[in-house]
Parts: sequence; C-alpha cells; structure tokens
Amino acid sequence: MVRLIDIGANLTDPMFVGNYRGKQKHESDLKLIVQRAFENNVKKIIVTGGSLSESKEALRLAREHPNLHCTVGVHPTRCSEFLENAEEYMNNLKEVCLDGMRDKKVVAVGEFGLDYDRLEFCPKDVQKIYFDRQFELVRKTKLPLFLHNRNTGQDFYDMIRRHRDDFKHGVVHSFTGSKEEAQQLLDLGLYIGINGCSLKTQENLEVVKMIPADQLMLETDAPWCDIRPTHAGYTHVKTTFPTKKVEKFVMGECVKGRNEPCTMMQVLEVVSGVRGEDMTELANMVYENTMKVFSFEE
Repeated sequence: MVRLIDIGANLTDPMFVGNYRGKQKHESDLKLIVQRAFENNVKKIIVTGGSLSESKEALRLAREHPNLHCTVGVHPTRCSEFLENAEEYMNNLKEVCLDGMRDKKVVAVGEFGLDYDRLEFCPKDVQKIYFDRQFELVRKTKLPLFLHNRNTGQDFYDMIRRHRDDFKHGVVHSFTGSKEEAQQLLDLGLYIGINGCSLKTQENLEVVKMIPADQLMLETDAPWCDIRPTHAGYTHVKTTFPTKKVEKFVMGECVKGRNEPCTMMQVLEVVSGVRGEDMTELANMVYENTMKVFSFEE
C-alpha cells in the first residue's frame, strides 16, 4: 500500500475557501479538499505557516483534523513584518510554537530561509537578519526546519552551516536548484523536498535522480506547483483528477490551476518514474524519512 505525507501544503491560502485575488468566486471547499487527499493515499498533511498570522491559522486548521499538522515561521518575503516590533513578534511566534507542541500539532519551524528572486517583497539584508533570528525558535523548541531557498548563491548554505549545531533535522522544500547546490545541502545532512516546481525541466529531473532516497521527501506546495503537461516529468503522470475552471466551479471537483494535496500521487509517479524505482518501495522510504524527521506516530 502506498502511504504519502504532504510536507508542504498552504491550506491557509484564500483560494481554498473560494477567494481568488481578493474576489470571492465560490464557497469554501476546504473540507472536501482535505477529504480528497486522504482518499488518495495521503496519510498526513503539514500545513505551512509563512507569517505570525498565517502560523496561527495553520495551527487552528491543524486542530480540526487528527492527521493535519503545521509549521510556525516567517517566509523570507514576509520578514518585513518583524520591523515594527521584532521582539514582540518573536515572542508571539514562540508562544504559537509552544502552544502547538503541547498537542503535537506544530512539527517544524518554518517556512523560513532566503529568497533573492522576490526582493521587491523584502530586501536582502532584512531577510538575512530574520532568517538568523528565527534560529531562536529552533533552539527553544528543538523542532526540525522547514526551509525555503531561491537563488541565494552561498548565503543560504553559509547560514545553515553556521547554525548546523542548532538542529538535528531539516528539509529544503520545493527544491529547484542545481546538482551542485543539492549536493551541498545533502552534505549538511539536510533532506530535499520535491514537488511539481522541482519537475519542470530536464535539468530538474537530473537533480531528482541524484538525491539519495533516504534524504528525499515529497510535497505539493498547494495551491502552487501543480504538474503541467509542459513539464519534463509529465509523461510519468498516471493519476488524474477531473477539473473545472473556477468560473464553472462544481463542489467536490478540483479547480483548474489550483493544486491540491490529493496530487501527491502525481508527484510520486513522476519521481519514481524518473528515478526508475518501484513506486511503492520509494513511497515507503520517503514515508519513513518523513515520520522520523517530524516525530510522527503511527
């Protein structure tokens, strides 16, 4: 039996309650989205927190279902939120972490890291300061890391190396870098998370082939990073879901262009196909990796 854990789903995104770019297009179908995932081999979902308010909402959602969990942290593009009162903001993040750890709902610090592709949202110097500051959460909680890295040269690697004694486990999610970047992270003992954004080009697929199975994790990054027919790995997709454009929304069906955790099967199909590995065996290895890192219980 295939068992999957989606390590990164942005279920707090307004799209999952029917709101697209500030316009309400349909009623919320979030409960059906979660149900659809669990009907398609997904055993657990980690809801991503990307700011203080989002982390609070992620924890609220996680408490609505026994197999939902969440992260707490601030995405690099949101780090300007620290600037008004950094100490108060940090203390509030710590409170959310400790609160959610009591019932084992908060399972990682993140999503945090660096993103130099979108400096219009937060300048580089601010990102670096508050990437560093969030290791206070790591030291306080001893939780694993859920990391974001985009086009940062050596800066991300150098920060992780500097803090390597602060944590036991961490995963760089939605990895789209080169073989060389991947190897640096693997050498630091990090795991690498793969989703549709990691499977777009032939170069991406070559990276996926070289990641050791015991350092691999899978995710959707929903509602983003769906696997599209234009992607290099698409030929391996076997599982499909009926979709309709948002303007023709039907309750109980997927929305075209809005990724969901149920598509974890597609990620597994592409990754196993590209690597030439048995799908069930690979799924079991990735499942064990994920259970261990996030201290999940069966």
